[in-house]
Amino acid sequence: AFSKKNRKQKTENRKQKTAFMEPPILVRSRPHLMTIVLNRPQVLNTLNLEMVRLLRRALEEALSQDRIRLVVLTGAGDRAFSAGGDLKAAAQAVKAGAYEQVEKFFREEYALDLFIHHYPKPLLALAHAIIMGGGLGLAAGMDLTVVTERTRMGMPETHIGFFPDVGATGWLFDRCPRGYPEFLALTGYEMVGSECLRLGLAHLLVRWERRGELLETLERLAERVPVDKKEAVGHLRDCLAPLSETAITPNPEMDAWVARNFAGKASVGEILASLSKCAPVDKLCREALQRLSGVSPTALALTITLLRRHEGRGLREVFAAEARAAQFMIRHPDYLEGIRARILDKDNRPRWQPFREEDGFPGLAL
Repeated sequence: AFSKKNRKQKTENRKQKTAFMEPPILVRSRPHLMTIVLNRPQVLNTLNLEMVRLLRRALEEALSQDRIRLVVLTGAGDRAFSAGGDLKAAAQAVKAGAYEQVEKFFREEYALDLFIHHYPKPLLALAHAIIMGGGLGLAAGMDLTVVTERTRMGMPETHIGFFPDVGATGWLFDRCPRGYPEFLALTGYEMVGSECLRLGLAHLLVRWERRGELLETLERLAERVPVDKKEAVGHLRDCLAPLSETAITPNPEMDAWVARNFAGKASVGEILASLSKCAPVDKLCREALQRLSGVSPTALALTITLLRRHEGRGLREVFAAEARAAQFMIRHPDYLEGIRARILDKDNRPRWQPFREEDGFPGLAL
């Protein structure tokens, strides 16, 4: 048994050493196509500062080369496009009091996301599996997001004592039907590929087994992609249509339920009151109440505040306010406690700080 344990440890050490030697971003340039791969599959391609900087550099390089007509971003491995920011690293820094290190990551991540939103060349994200938090922040600014039936998309930040950032408190309103920005941001609801399409967070759904065919098609198409970005995106959608399943399955009952219980509510208290009324007779209401009761009260209150302020606002303003909110939240006890309970110890029993709406967010100027 001792020998078996040693062999297992050696194998694990070898894997970690190999992972350490691998570059965290892979860039493959073809004559007219640049493919960028987030390359930390062993940690679900979670983002750190080095990756953010390398990704920015690759995008700037593609911009400087006239021959590059299209940029594709995807994640290495079968498990994830990107599960978001590296929370273990963030927790270590916060524990050590190195808040500036975490703030620097957020500043540069948000700057990258804003850069992507205004990028002059067409961008396509192949979000084939898990895409959460900061991973969704990258895809949100891209012209085309392709998902598969294995995609799992969400903004689960309130569950770890944080808030949906990366511009989500603004751009969710541009993409999603009424009530869904609040519903997705507060509950952390996880969408499958077809739901991503229906809710405006993806453009095309390609079957898992056709991913390779999709990338080959993009390589062939790249040379003929129009220089005008709007034309280019339309051209790509037309050419990829035979590969994709774009038919959206409506869900009017769910849409009506979300709008009734989440749209336009001024506070978390209003949402909870609405859900409590229907909980005795409605399973969806009971499930939503259960989810909301398990997340950080401070994170919920901050999230609804940001959503109410950012609907219809410009992205630059949204990112600036989210940066200030992030500074506040990483110093709040719920942030470390959420990461401990969900990521490190995995006991799923966070001990949240109580929150009173009348106390607000001391020292935070939004």
